[in-house]
Amino acid sequence: MLWEVLVRMPVYILLSKLTAEGRKTVKDRPNRIQEVDQEMEAMGVKVISQHAVIGPYDFVNIVEAPNNETIMRASAELGSRGTVQIISMPAIPIDEFIRAIGQRP
Repeated sequence: MLWEVLVRMPVYILLSKLTAEGRKTVKDRPNRIQEVDQEMEAMGVKVISQHAVIGPYDFVNIVEAPNNETIMRASAELGSRGTVQIISMPAIPIDEFIRAIGQRP
C-alpha cells in the first residue's frame, strides 16, 4: 500500500464538449473516440475511465498524468483540432484534501 501512495500519479477530470465538426466525426466514426484515447496515451495521459453524459458536456474523462503541464499540452493539442473544447481540472483525493484543510499555517 505504501508503494501505491509513492507512485500514484495525479488524477484529472476532463469535461469535453464536441464542436459541430466533432459531432459529425463521432457520428460518422464512433470509434474515433477510442483512437483519441490512444493518442492521449502517447502524450503521457492515461485514460482511467470515460463516460458520455447528457447536459452541457458530452464526455467526462478521468485520467492520470504526471503533471499539469502534460494535461495542458494534451488539452491544447486536442482543442487545436477544432473538434472538441476541454476543461481540465485536477482531482484531489479526499484524504489529501482533509489533511491539507486540517494543517495549520
